[in-house]
Amino acid sequence: MNLIYILIGIAVIIVLWLVFSYNSFITLINRTKEAWADIDVQLKRRYDLIPNLVNTVKGYATHEREAFENVTRARSAAMGAQSVDDKAKNENMLTGALKSLFAVAEAYPDLKANQNFMELQRELSDTENKIQAARRFYNGNVRDLNTKIEVFPANIIANIFKFQKREFFELEEGEQAAKQPVNVNF
Repeated sequence: MNLIYILIGIAVIIVLWLVFSYNSFITLINRTKEAWADIDVQLKRRYDLIPNLVNTVKGYATHEREAFENVTRARSAAMGAQSVDDKAKNENMLTGALKSLFAVAEAYPDLKANQNFMELQRELSDTENKIQAARRFYNGNVRDLNTKIEVFPANIIANIFKFQKREFFELEEGEQAAKQPVNVNF
């Protein structure tokens, strides 16, 4: 009789462990989705600011067509990216194009003094900071999820329910490019 109670107790513990493990995976997945949504919101805000910025600069620097086209192409590519890796690569291209646009703006003192341009530049800088914060939040959740998928005994549950590791959202190339001077040729 005691053996039956012990077996029932072990079965209950195993079932509870399965339920808690499964629920913790679902929690991590939902946090990761929420974090990605935060990144998407900030990227959309960035995409919405860019046309206004380009139009403001165009008013002063009408002969800088190539810089405007590069920003427009990079913005379109970033908006159309589907995977985390593609999104990161296209965001790096967009960051480089924006740096070139700001380098063009440096050559126009009237533009640098324009209140609209200054406000757009401030908004874009604020958005970039929010993107970095959202990226850190997302990558922290991805790290926690990926770790849980890999560690024993949780990896057993992950394999049974086919939980997949997520990709980090890395913008290292853009951060490296930010440390390099921008070449502007007129």
